Amino acid sequence: MTEAIEKTQVNSQAPEEITKKDVTKAYLRWHFANEIPHSFERYLAPSLLYGMMPILKKLYKDDDARRAAYKRQLLFFNTQLSWGGGVITGLMSSMEQQRAEEEYTDSEVLMQDDLMYNTKAGLMGALAGIGDAIDSGTVQYIFIAIAVPWAQQGSPLGALFPFICFATYQAILGVFFARQAFAMGRNATGLMQSTGIQTAIETLSVLGLFMMGVLAGNYVKVESTLKFVISGKDFVIQDILDQIVPGLLPLAVVMGVYWFYTKKGLKVTQALLWLTLILIVLAGIGIL
Repeated sequence: MTEAIEKTQVNSQAPEEITKKDVTKAYLRWHFANEIPHSFERYLAPSLLYGMMPILKKLYKDDDARRAAYKRQLLFFNTQLSWGGGVITGLMSSMEQQRAEEEYTDSEVLMQDDLMYNTKAGLMGALAGIGDAIDSGTVQYIFIAIAVPWAQQGSPLGALFPFICFATYQAILGVFFARQAFAMGRNATGLMQSTGIQTAIETLSVLGLFMMGVLAGNYVKVESTLKFVISGKDFVIQDILDQIVPGLLPLAVVMGVYWFYTKKGLKVTQALLWLTLILIVLAGIGIL
């Protein structure tokens, strides 16, 4: 009887199996808590811990071991929502699973704290750059470009479509990355650096530039009202510009704002104030 009780107690301390459903739940918890506990000391680490808590509870039955796991996942962390968050959530789930099994079997702990954090720290910046370039710099503008004509017609769909589509896209993408990273374990790092992924990133970046050009060309409206008469003939500057390079003034405005950002940093309020002031002056003297 005593042996049976001891065996039951030992088995109760064994790590439970982590399933795809657990990983999906972990990512979605991270996804929806992403910016809520944001702090300058830990940045998004509390959100990651919140996502990982159900998994850590299944893996570590001992209170001290669970507390140690919480502390590991509460160290400084900051990355992009779906690419970085998805891959790292899945990867940390896989690494914590290995760590829990090593501790439970009293074998050599290869999954050291430093290894786990260095893996996370090494990926979070690189994946954030990829995710920001593709999601924030490309995909969201595709949705916006599709919806702008509806917004101009006064349809509420013009405001709702980009928000709903982009949010859904990021949630689905994050779950996919989390599951793939969990299945692949540490090999997921190699996948993100593969030639195929890099080619896809470059292709989407080029597509994003095209979409930005389409948006700027169609929806940045700047025209000159300047005209003069020579030998009884009217010369309208805007007509001349349209014959030489159509859309030259909108392009000049966009490139001017871009130049400002490269020189002064991403100071949006200052850029808007300077742009408004310059346009008012040019309109006042009859150039625009």
